[in-house]
This record gives sequence, structure tokens and C-alpha cells, in this order.
Amino acid sequence: MLKLATKKNSATGRRQKTVSRAPKAPRRVILFNKPYDVLPQFTDEAGRKTLKNYIPVTGVYAAGRLDRDSEGLLVLTNDGKLQAELTQPQHKTGKVYLVQVEGIPDTAALEKLRHGITLNDGPTLPAGAELISEPEWLWPREPPIRERKTIPTSWIKITLYEGRNRQVRRMTAHVGFPTLRLIRYSLHNWSLDDLAPGEWKEVKYV
Repeated sequence: MLKLATKKNSATGRRQKTVSRAPKAPRRVILFNKPYDVLPQFTDEAGRKTLKNYIPVTGVYAAGRLDRDSEGLLVLTNDGKLQAELTQPQHKTGKVYLVQVEGIPDTAALEKLRHGITLNDGPTLPAGAELISEPEWLWPREPPIRERKTIPTSWIKITLYEGRNRQVRRMTAHVGFPTLRLIRYSLHNWSLDDLAPGEWKEVKYV
């Protein structure tokens, strides 16, 4: 906020207007474990669950999206520069996702994810992709995923350095293994750690 003040110029005797700026608000960074079926915003005209149901803090906004049907780490801040660093493609900020897919990807499918594939909005950057065991610490999803008894499921750890709309889901579908559950585990230097679904904490960032 700008405030106008006046002071007298001793040489001319005239009063001059000066501009003083209100102190900049301290940077705030909040980590939130977003549950399934929660929108990554604070308002919704349709009455669906939003961040406001969980985070009683004003003036912060999500750095990037995490779709309503996805779970996990959401970073919120009041710092526009930090938001840009975390979300703009040229910064290539790493984001790690734990993804449950239908079927068991073979080496060829994982190699395609690693080297980049061409989606309808262009080729993806090379990504990290590896099969992992289901995390032991994982919470149950409500509602549970829909599984087909005749088709096994597996987990992939995917690391992206860009962020397009529903990118992980489109990538796994492109190589033949649709995403059933998607959890963002880490972004930049932050991770879920011991945050339970619906919990948040404020962290220091210099």
C-alpha cells in the first residue's frame, strides 16, 4: 500500500509530496497434505470442499495445482516470486509423485516415460520413472479406488520437471497403464514427511 506524505523543501519553502511504502508482509510458506476430493483453492461456488475447510490462513495461494482427484503435498505461499520458481517450466523444479496404476509396467513402458513421450500438447521432458512397492505408511483413500479383480495394480515413482494439466495421468495412460491413484510426495525441497491427510504446517524458507 502506498501512502503520500509531505515535507518542506528548505531551499524553496515549498512542500513536496513523498511516497512511503507499507512494510512488506513476511514470507509465509505452508505445506498441506491435500485429501482426495478437495479443490486446491479457497472458494467454490458449487459448495465443494476447498482449502478453506482445512487452512485458517489468509493471503496465501497454492503454488501449482493438485487436482481434486489427486492427493498429497500442496505448497501455499504469499510470495509471488517463490510461486513462479516452483511452477514455471524454465525453473525445472522437481516434483515426485507416487502413482498406483492398472497393470504392471514393463521396462519398455518405463523407458518411454523416462525419455519423454508426445502428448496432445507436445513432447514431455525426460522424467524419472521406477517401479516401487506400495508405501507402508500410506493412508487408505476414501472412497477406495475401483479395482478390477482380473487385473493387478502396481506403483510407480514418477519425477517431473514441468507441470501440465493432468500430466501424470495422461503419461501413464499413453503407455498403457491408467492411473488409479495419484499422490504428490514432494516438491522442491519439501516432502509430506509425517503430515496426515488434512494436516498442514508452516515452514521457514530463506
